[in-house]
Amino acid sequence: MFVGFDYGSANCAIGVMQGEEVSLVPLNGDAKYLTSTLYAMDRDLIAEAVLKQLPKDQQAQYTHLRSAQLSKAAFARRELDLLPHEPAVFVGDAAVEAYLEMPDEGFYVRSPKSFLGATGLRENQIALFEDIVTLMMMHIKSAAEKSMAATNGKITHAVIGRPVNFQGIGGEQSNQQAEAILTLAANRAGFVDVDFLFEPLAAGMDYEASLDEDVTVLVVDVGGGTTDCSMVKMGPSHIDNRDRSVDFLGHSGQRIGGNDLDIALSMAAFMPHLGLGSLMNNKLPVPSKPFWNAVAVNDISAQREFVTLNSKRLIEDLIKDAQQPALIKRLLKVQKEQLGYQLVRSAEQSKIALSSDSSVDTPLGYIDTGLHANVTEADFESAITMPLSKVESLMREALEASGVKPDRIYVTGGTARSPAIYKRISGLFPEIPIVVGDHFGSVTAGLTRWAQRVFA
Repeated sequence: MFVGFDYGSANCAIGVMQGEEVSLVPLNGDAKYLTSTLYAMDRDLIAEAVLKQLPKDQQAQYTHLRSAQLSKAAFARRELDLLPHEPAVFVGDAAVEAYLEMPDEGFYVRSPKSFLGATGLRENQIALFEDIVTLMMMHIKSAAEKSMAATNGKITHAVIGRPVNFQGIGGEQSNQQAEAILTLAANRAGFVDVDFLFEPLAAGMDYEASLDEDVTVLVVDVGGGTTDCSMVKMGPSHIDNRDRSVDFLGHSGQRIGGNDLDIALSMAAFMPHLGLGSLMNNKLPVPSKPFWNAVAVNDISAQREFVTLNSKRLIEDLIKDAQQPALIKRLLKVQKEQLGYQLVRSAEQSKIALSSDSSVDTPLGYIDTGLHANVTEADFESAITMPLSKVESLMREALEASGVKPDRIYVTGGTARSPAIYKRISGLFPEIPIVVGDHFGSVTAGLTRWAQRVFA
């Protein structure tokens, strides 16, 4: 069976063709989207979980490659007093639940796709991301096949979506590294063959299926981890072409998306309650770096630095010299109990609520009893000014690269649900009609349609 596989920064989805229409496959009960998260009681247990699910003919080679991690995993099981077959690694909503229950005891990663292609990764870090992606793909493929068991739905081939650029720096070398990780993970997860398609093109293809005339469309895909813009010729004259390169007039992309908006909102709305913006006894402002490191969940170096003993000592020194030490003590709790991801998750929930409400009261009692933060739509717009400016720049870059003006702008991606983002995009080119697509399903649908052409 050929599928479209959206391995997204925020959510993952699998699409199949049913007649002429795309259908998303349930991955968790009736839910058709799986949260892009993983939690392990110990990070070396991830390799152990991969090994257990690999086909027998791949296990010997993998055991050789991961011998050190597997030895540490056996030790971790003994230390954690886990039974041989007791689950120790969780994916999706189960990972979120495990993290919220034990935030300071395990290894939690949100949006692992955001890290793919990062420069300066050591060999063991690349191996870790290979295993994280492999385990997630194994889980998703298995869940999809279970949902389609009645139709004997064995998945063999997939078109996987990818951003135009996985990282803002690193260029094509970063993209190649990321694709290599995704390809290896897909093969280990049991896919016979995979192909890749730019996500904004995939989103545009789903829209194209509804067109009855040829038009030039600027596709703006504001996802969880990346924003991609593509200028594409679409319509009845183009839809059946297997090679769409001549219709692809220009593109731009950068690692800026919903995660960055959540981080920005965390800094602006929550961190003042933890001491950001307050003063030291010498009248100087409290340094902002530890606050940023706490919530920069898509920055490997920031996260690594925040959990160190040096970071703990720095915060303890700030408490001694701060005019409002009680606030800084809250930051110390975030550091000790690794609550940064939970803060960003609270910001994400506030962002979603602001899609329909003008303000939201966000509870932060997991940091301090009774603590809460009121967040307004105006607060959100102010907090995300810089990330949205980058989205605007990407739109202009795609226009300049193509040398043409679009007939329409097609906006998609989960993050684009926000009225603040829509207002910014519509204000940039007020004379051009804007079409708002399925915020979550467009990319998966386009990938699914393309899979039928590539593999048929």
